[in-house]
Amino acid sequence: MSDITGLTLSQLVHGLRSGDFSSRETVQAYLAQIERLEPTLHAFLTLAAEQALAHADQADRQLAAWRKDEESHIPPLLGVPLAIKDVLCVAGLRCTAGSRILENFVPPFNATAVDRLLESGVIVLGKTNTDEFAMGSSTENSGYGPTHNPWNTERVPGGSSGGSAAAVAAYMAPAALGSDTGGSIRQPAAFCGISGIKPTYGRVSRYGLIAYGSSLDCVGSFARLVSDVALIYSLIAGQDEQDATSMDYPLAQANLDEVDLAGLRIGIPDEYFIAGIQPEVEAGVREAIKTLQSLGAGVERISLPHTEYALPVYYLIAPAEASANLARFDGIRYGPRSAAQNMWDIFRHTRGERFGAEVKRRIMLGTYALSAGYYDAYYGQAQKVRTLIKRDFEQAFEKVDVIAAPVAPTTAFPFGQHSDDPLAMYLEDIFTLPANLAGVPGLTFPVGFDTQGLPVGMQLMGPHFREDILFKAGHAYQQVTDWHNTMPPIVENSLNQK
Repeated sequence: MSDITGLTLSQLVHGLRSGDFSSRETVQAYLAQIERLEPTLHAFLTLAAEQALAHADQADRQLAAWRKDEESHIPPLLGVPLAIKDVLCVAGLRCTAGSRILENFVPPFNATAVDRLLESGVIVLGKTNTDEFAMGSSTENSGYGPTHNPWNTERVPGGSSGGSAAAVAAYMAPAALGSDTGGSIRQPAAFCGISGIKPTYGRVSRYGLIAYGSSLDCVGSFARLVSDVALIYSLIAGQDEQDATSMDYPLAQANLDEVDLAGLRIGIPDEYFIAGIQPEVEAGVREAIKTLQSLGAGVERISLPHTEYALPVYYLIAPAEASANLARFDGIRYGPRSAAQNMWDIFRHTRGERFGAEVKRRIMLGTYALSAGYYDAYYGQAQKVRTLIKRDFEQAFEKVDVIAAPVAPTTAFPFGQHSDDPLAMYLEDIFTLPANLAGVPGLTFPVGFDTQGLPVGMQLMGPHFREDILFKAGHAYQQVTDWHNTMPPIVENSLNQK
């Protein structure tokens, strides 16, 4: 495909350095694609077109100087545009977290992950849509309207990072940053037919990420290829003195030069192939496992016995942490202030009018779980079971190197299907929550389509800080399959209209 927007990250870097096209031409190509599809998909909340073009011109000058002296140093992604989920701060760009309570917030600083990408030469195209404060599995909870799935605009793109996933799937950005608290990168990646990584907790700094659940939040990335996801990961990972939970742990480099998976042991957890799972999802994942076997990997059944408790544990711990984190948004410390006669009415009106229904629901759940008389019975017990879930993974990784499983029980569901049933919506995360509770990394990539043409995704989970194993396996799979190259019809139509 000759269009710039169809190139991978490595192809963009090669083309920019060889002078096949300029950074300005690259940014213009993506802005043109955004202009074509944004009215239909609503993937972005804020665009930075003028700023991006100015930075592209600066990158072109650096590239021109480098071509005259190729021994000089240039950043690895100089001139490459990316999108950023609107829960990560970018200095000078509005950051709403998908909430009306932050509709006018312009941060004066960058999130560490954003800073590291900027240091790598990346150009920010804009901020992508998200469920309010990253609370949701469909991006329907955004205070600015939902994002639509590029494969079927009557279906959700997943959430909460649905804007980032849709932007990458629709060729509106070659890659994007997202955040994953309970599956918010892996599930939208699966629904939109792209690749995404939730790193080990503490592997990527959370500084500058508007918090949802502080012991669960992870910053990760989306791209069409696993190798591109691995590249972004290598640039943003590492300890950060501004985040006390980030860890000083050596970064294992993935070997992406071969497809031989001889010696890799894949665990298949009984608890992830359950009654009620969409048949095409199970069939796609099992066929992908066979493909990995054909590349030399071994397979064995394992058990993660406390998986069944992941849903109630998560929906006690995450809302409790959200209740504490969102207490600051009261119209006095942070956020716009609603008119009222006294302080308590200011709190009541500001939060009541500007928080969405799902955010208020989770704040109430969390406040109740942390209240006197209930802390030990709910939050305290949930933390104990969380330890058991983590222990399940540790014991499993004594026997296998990676765990393969579905990402979600179904493919992308229609808008409104779970609007009146929060529990049914929460059940969409049943296969992604355990990795967050245990803090282990998870990689998602496409492995097929259902009968309605919607993507099916698989996730690989690995031991703490062993993202390299996941990248090697996922990349090997993509070398012998073609699912990741399939283009959504809306993208094909948009390119034909040029």
